[in-house]
Amino acid sequence: MRNEDEILAAATRHLNEEPTASMAEIAGAIGISRATLHRHYASREALVHRLGQRACAGWERSQDEAGIVAATASGDPAALDRALRRLLRAFVVDADEYGFALTDHFLNHLPDLVEWGERLEAREVAFYTACQRAGVLRADLPPRWVSNVVYGLTIAVRESLRHGDVARRDIGELLIGTFLSGAGARPENGGSP
Repeated sequence: MRNEDEILAAATRHLNEEPTASMAEIAGAIGISRATLHRHYASREALVHRLGQRACAGWERSQDEAGIVAATASGDPAALDRALRRLLRAFVVDADEYGFALTDHFLNHLPDLVEWGERLEAREVAFYTACQRAGVLRADLPPRWVSNVVYGLTIAVRESLRHGDVARRDIGELLIGTFLSGAGARPENGGSP
């Protein structure tokens, strides 16, 4: 395994399971020598930085493929709802693929990744605001709170998949249902809980 994409994919898989793994542990888990890994990345920080760039690129791709910018511009409730559901399903894949990056504190201090993340979050906040205006999401919640709730649920997806708490085939609908309906008890026949 010498291809950079293969090394990065394998390193990400290992860090998703063992977020504090050393370079030697990462190299061993992906089946290459530590020296080979160091030829590609001088330090663990350099490797994690590159993995953070891949995670941000994945996040941006998910937004683009969900069509949140066009849906935001349209203001159309149906388009916004479709884009929201596509985005949430994409986040399930992202959490599974780049999960460690959601909580890696080192990545939160790299200026290029912080700026990229802030730009992507601003796109999402604008999208959630448009969803609120169109009646797709509750209008009484601060849009950044909505963004933080999605982020928290994405971490829950990662942890549930990592620990095998939820079947992979069910996680997308669980995320969407929990986000859109909450976790409170539902009233029977229209009554109060």
